[in-house]
Amino acid sequence: MITLPEIVFLVLIVGSVVFYLTCALCTYQFFKSTQKQITNNQDVLLVQDHSAKEDDLTYISSRNEPADAGFFNAVPNFKSAGVSARLENTQDLPVSIMLSISGLDEGAWENLSSLCTQNYHNYEVLIGVTDKSDRAIPLLQKLAATFPDKVRLFLGLEPQGANYKDSNLSYLLEKSQHETIIFADGDIRVNPDYIRTVTTPLHDPTVGIVTCAYVGHNPVYLNAALASFGRCIDFIPSLLIARQLYHGLKFAIGVTIATRKSTLADVGGLHLNRIGSDYNLGKRAVTAGYRVELSPYVLEWDTGSESLQQIYLRELRWARTIRYNHGALYYTLVFCYGTVYCLPLLLLSGFAGWAIALSTTTFIIRYAQVLVSIFSINCPGLLRWLWLIPLRDLLSFIVWFMGGFGQRVYWRERYLQVEADGVISL
Repeated sequence: MITLPEIVFLVLIVGSVVFYLTCALCTYQFFKSTQKQITNNQDVLLVQDHSAKEDDLTYISSRNEPADAGFFNAVPNFKSAGVSARLENTQDLPVSIMLSISGLDEGAWENLSSLCTQNYHNYEVLIGVTDKSDRAIPLLQKLAATFPDKVRLFLGLEPQGANYKDSNLSYLLEKSQHETIIFADGDIRVNPDYIRTVTTPLHDPTVGIVTCAYVGHNPVYLNAALASFGRCIDFIPSLLIARQLYHGLKFAIGVTIATRKSTLADVGGLHLNRIGSDYNLGKRAVTAGYRVELSPYVLEWDTGSESLQQIYLRELRWARTIRYNHGALYYTLVFCYGTVYCLPLLLLSGFAGWAIALSTTTFIIRYAQVLVSIFSINCPGLLRWLWLIPLRDLLSFIVWFMGGFGQRVYWRERYLQVEADGVISL
């Protein structure tokens, strides 16, 4: 006879299995479809290049000049230096990238310099810092000296609200020169086509915001692997489920928000006293009639050698942010931790055969979903950390449980009090 507690855990586990399967399906479909898009675009460019080459040959022939191989050898990469480059250059919009920096993240030089070495012609990088004694300032000054034509520093900015990040961004927004803007975090590392990748969708006037997910693709340390798994196997699949359910994203992700100044004005600008302002900005954009696009480009994000406590406090802040933004829906996440519920079910049932079979099936499906995420998001470096999955799931459950109550969050060496509707105070 199955007892009531056993039934409760049975329902929770079955619900979690459904969640794992849905995660796997949405993750696979999204990255598979975007890969097809990229392939189709490449095919179109090849056709355009072929036509362009024929035009060039016709032009050469009309001048009675030989079109021998030497002509093409003079341009080693004819495709990228020719038609593709001309198309890109005509579509490039001047861009202002803005970052609010507090503290010195591991790999900060590599992260920030990647924003300054973009394959893009007209852009600027504005960096704001609140504390004049911030330990990141010497590195930022070196960055500005290395890239004087790109970087503009603004140090000792006076906070205009409890959210220092958005306070700094609002100041940088006033100083920026271009209509197209990108709000970025300083702990991401990007490839040379980052700006073009995240701003190209903004050519469509119905797109108000382009945002990106992020993950540590090849973590070196155990704690970094735990944090990366949280992004790769839970966060990204969950936002893809939300995207599928709501026929598009209803929020933005703060690591990268590409938009226009005019769009930002339409939705009410930045809110300087709110936690989860990135989520709120995306929500307001959708309410105003714009679309929020999720880029298939997954940013590189590495927590380095952070302690487990640092990871816990950051994820607890995220959890409480989700609770304040989603309300009662937050508690439906109870159906996401099936592997954690297996042990109490086994103990309650006295390791009954049916409980062992269900637990085994749950772990098999969970690991299958993990593998789908790893290969879809291109994180093969996580494979050697697969043994951490039970610990990652336990940490996620603890974070979710503790995020279900409480009003304090820890953010960049400050404890903040969260009031109704996500408004924060010191």
